[in-house]
Amino acid sequence: MVHAKGEAVETAEFIRRRSDVQPVVGILTGTGLGDGADQMRVSSTIDYSHIPHMPLPTVQSHTGRLVLGEIADIPVILFQGRFHLYEGYGPAAVTFPIRILQELGVEHLILTNAAGGVCPDTAPGEIMIIRDHINLTGENPLAGPNDDNWGIRFPDMSSVYDTALAEAAFRAGCQEKIPIRMGVYAGLKGPSLETPAEIRFLKAIGADAVGFSTVQEAIVAVHARMRILGLSVITNVHDPANPQPATVDSVIATAGEAAPRLRNLITRAIAGLDSKQEPPS
Repeated sequence: MVHAKGEAVETAEFIRRRSDVQPVVGILTGTGLGDGADQMRVSSTIDYSHIPHMPLPTVQSHTGRLVLGEIADIPVILFQGRFHLYEGYGPAAVTFPIRILQELGVEHLILTNAAGGVCPDTAPGEIMIIRDHINLTGENPLAGPNDDNWGIRFPDMSSVYDTALAEAAFRAGCQEKIPIRMGVYAGLKGPSLETPAEIRFLKAIGADAVGFSTVQEAIVAVHARMRILGLSVITNVHDPANPQPATVDSVIATAGEAAPRLRNLITRAIAGLDSKQEPPS
């Protein structure tokens, strides 16, 4: 199981030896969204299989490659592919990239995912800025002994997603005429998709979108005192009154079509960052 601080330190040192980029922003990509390096000035790439202690993704469209470089003159580290609880990985392995970022001194984190829309007025291809989340995975990556060097035992979760980053991304989306909204993301364990009754439940508790990632990484990023921007690409819309089958191929296809808009939004958001801004206390 990947969880020890020593392993994260060793992995961070391995990355430092292979790149002179000191990243300010970390990006973790979701299903169908892994080619985010298109707008990067790439300095170096490393396959996950060559990185010590690094898990390997088993889901199609998750490349499994680390890319370092710059976006809008800001040093960036991009994880092309993430890990999921439904793959059989535990919360510590799922969130290991965040611990690597923490050891590298990264202050800002952008989490992207492909998600199903819960509200009937959403449309495939829209981008939802996550303003809050609901953890329905039954897991928490902070369970067990706490490492005080990583963060406090009981981190406050009243403001997980940075309001200033969210508002800046929303303005950028509007300026670029990107279909965009803000909403609440519900994280499930997966891999089975939701039943109509579950969609009714999610809507009743205030969710706007649902997926199988993001919340574990966000919890650890709060523990690590990072500023977080969460972005969901709506790949399909659930209508419990008229349920339609969904496939991973259709999800990946819709995510791929929206990926250029997402990259544009991320570039605009990073360009507006104040890299000298202090992380939250």
